[in-house]
Amino acid sequence: MYPRYRILRKTETIRLLVAESFIKPQQLIAPLFVIEGSGLKEPINTMPGYYRMSIDLLLEEVVALTQLKINTVLLFAKCLDHLKDNTGQEAWNAEGLMQRSIRAIKKQFPALTVMTDVALDPYSIYGHDGIVENNTIINDRTVEALAQMSLSHARAGADFVAPSDMMDGRVGVIRQTLEKHGFHETGIMSYSAKYASCFYGPFRDALDSSPQFGDKKTYQMDIANARESIKESLADENEGADILVIKPALTSLDIIHQVKQTVHIPVAAYQVSGEYAMIMAAVQKGLLKEESAIVESARVIKRAGADIIITYFAKKLGTLLSEQ
Repeated sequence: MYPRYRILRKTETIRLLVAESFIKPQQLIAPLFVIEGSGLKEPINTMPGYYRMSIDLLLEEVVALTQLKINTVLLFAKCLDHLKDNTGQEAWNAEGLMQRSIRAIKKQFPALTVMTDVALDPYSIYGHDGIVENNTIINDRTVEALAQMSLSHARAGADFVAPSDMMDGRVGVIRQTLEKHGFHETGIMSYSAKYASCFYGPFRDALDSSPQFGDKKTYQMDIANARESIKESLADENEGADILVIKPALTSLDIIHQVKQTVHIPVAAYQVSGEYAMIMAAVQKGLLKEESAIVESARVIKRAGADIIITYFAKKLGTLLSEQ
């Protein structure tokens, strides 16, 4: 006689009864791209159905998200070309686009959790995440700039800063800077395992932040390696990170699982722009059913161990969850 495994799969009610992984809209983070202007909603050609928005329309988008119980956003600002340089100083301009966006959102939605991207690539003439000297990204000068950027976001009202640059030691310096200036309750969501991936291309189109020379492999992780993700995640936790990010999600399910088993703080997985574009392209060609692909991809990320999912499908996923 053999075991009857199918008994636990017999009906939807039974399957839900014994399901191990659940997704709640409150555990989703919606990335939002903000641009200068008013009444603007620009399509991102490489991300079908996703947009860059001016602050006024961004606020309308937040209304729709909160109605779905998605209460956390991650902001990315598109810097105007004439404001870019090799120092990234526009990134900590108190009247910059990011800072104005934070203030506008927190004024209208004080209970919303606002997270902000911290990296220099949108502000760099070179499209790299750090300051460049002789075609080399300089670590320590970049870390100082990232700390100033984080402090500026905290002053504007950000609940979390999210350093995505992958410079060494930046979490500790950012934490020390925030503490020194009295921002004891501003959190750090650190990208502790960000791989040098081909799946970031559409995002770089969205912010016009593609590298102007070389690639990002001297600071983002080698996709062939796993051990360094554990090492750097533990280091970020020890330096004061409150949440860790693994990126990309679907090609890093093993890393999500390993990091989750090792650290003692929440783990977020970022379902990146290329993953979104890949699924949407298959949907548009009639190769995948959109709703099923969105839910299944999120569930396997959850199953791997992610506490939080950052995804461009947040709004669609929230809608599907509300219909269940």
